[in-house]
Amino acid sequence: MQEITIREAQQKVDEWIRTVGVRYFNELTNLGILMEEVGELSRLMVRQYGEQSSKESDKGRELGDEMADVLWVLLCLANQTGVDLTAALEKNLDKKNIRDQDRHRSNPKLQ
Repeated sequence: MQEITIREAQQKVDEWIRTVGVRYFNELTNLGILMEEVGELSRLMVRQYGEQSSKESDKGRELGDEMADVLWVLLCLANQTGVDLTAALEKNLDKKNIRDQDRHRSNPKLQ
């Protein structure tokens, strides 16, 4: 499978929604779905990397699939609200590079 950019991912999700999914759920519904998907990711992470033991219902669940579910809904929300995630991420990286340039290196907790 060929790698895709964030911009291409936004376009692919939009195309799928408009052809297969009929239409986007409204923004608040998708926000709720995003929270559900983050919860599912959290549940799996806690069981794989934390102290909680797995349950029967956790079998067959994959971390990458749960992360992709989160990304899918985030891409939907970006499309619905007119956010270009490529541009937003680039701007966010610039902000972090300026604001946090020395912050983590000088944090004694990270030494």
